[in-house]
Amino acid sequence: MTYSTPVRDLRFALDHMAGFPALIRSGAFPDLSPDIAEAIVGEAAKFCDGAVAPLNWGSDRHPARLENGVVRTSPGFKEAYKAYVDGGWNSLAFPESWGGQGLPQTLALALVDALNGASMSFAIGTTLTTGAVKAILHAGTDEQKRTYLPKLVSGEWTGTMNLTEPQAGSDLSELRTRAVPAGDGTYRISGQKIFITYGDHDLADNIVHLVLARLPDAPPGSAGISMFIVPKVHLNADGALGERNDVKCIKLEEKMGLHGSPTCVMVYGEHGNCVGALLGEPHKGLKNMFVMMNAARLDVGVQGVGVAEAAFQRALSYAQERKQGKAAGVKSGGTVPIYEHADVRRMLYSMKSLVEASRAICLATAVNYDLARHAPDDAQRKKAKSLEELLTPIAKGWSTDRANDVASLGVQVHGGMGFIEETGAAQHYRDARIAPIYEGTNGIQA
Repeated sequence: MTYSTPVRDLRFALDHMAGFPALIRSGAFPDLSPDIAEAIVGEAAKFCDGAVAPLNWGSDRHPARLENGVVRTSPGFKEAYKAYVDGGWNSLAFPESWGGQGLPQTLALALVDALNGASMSFAIGTTLTTGAVKAILHAGTDEQKRTYLPKLVSGEWTGTMNLTEPQAGSDLSELRTRAVPAGDGTYRISGQKIFITYGDHDLADNIVHLVLARLPDAPPGSAGISMFIVPKVHLNADGALGERNDVKCIKLEEKMGLHGSPTCVMVYGEHGNCVGALLGEPHKGLKNMFVMMNAARLDVGVQGVGVAEAAFQRALSYAQERKQGKAAGVKSGGTVPIYEHADVRRMLYSMKSLVEASRAICLATAVNYDLARHAPDDAQRKKAKSLEELLTPIAKGWSTDRANDVASLGVQVHGGMGFIEETGAAQHYRDARIAPIYEGTNGIQA
């Protein structure tokens, strides 16, 4: 099966289910028009279908690997990421003042949909950078913004979220990573983080880690958590890349799915010289973290949409080709494609309807995100903010749960061949399984 971004379905969801025309009419983005939206969705589809989708199967068979302390991504990822950066895709919805294109987050989310349909393992790395940009925009000093935002916005550098530790998963009050003032305005970071997506890789020259840690005077519990900017590579006074920071990946996790995405165990300060800078106020790291987390929750919801779309397309293609049995009521003649059988159609129709409902919820959340920040009317901004806050956990939780339902039905449509890896149906099922777990397990979404 060759994956094809469902451009018509994306446009229908934007125009008739998510409320995108209201965003155009609001004047929040004066230059926004249906023609611009159509052009962006169409070009995004060309990029994702041509440069990213062909890598998905190979990334499952040839995962990221750790070699001599360096993480190597799956074949083709480095070239595809360069094309992604060169095409300006990372900068769609970021402020023009930092090198972005100033377009709505809704259109960037349509790109996230297309990327995840093409390859969830590739796409997830881009979403972490989005979260880092939003956190630095929210809490960074002017100097921090000047230092990091241009490269992060362009995608030349990537970002990460460093929250989880062996003893601190959903309960961050147990976090133990330390940050000690060095006396020169910087901090020495020490500790271990696990499950760090794209914590190291060969796609970019630098990685900007946003790390949760405790200061020496931190109160106990989650109220004592601060956030720090910890670059993989230090910058010289002239802005050029300098020496490596004391941070490294010591292990890649062997996972059920998402094999192309490097999931790292990260060690900070092994030699006592990991340098970080405080992002925002001391002990207010959770506030910054939720800026990143809310961005990530919606992106993960759209991961569910993308992988479910891919599972549906694969199942539909197989059902149209695989012949078994006679048509209903026919006792003689040749066999027919299983698509002609009522139960197979039931499964396919269920898959399609769940994909479209999930897509609509996620895009509607993005429309309200945009209106909440850019609508010219204060009352409209407040209403949109309330809807955004209501819909974000639904978009994450419902869409990712349904992605697992859709991927499971995809395996079922394939019958016994769905249980055999060569059809590709099992990959979608394995990849989808993480989405209800990370960025806040679905049972605690609120």
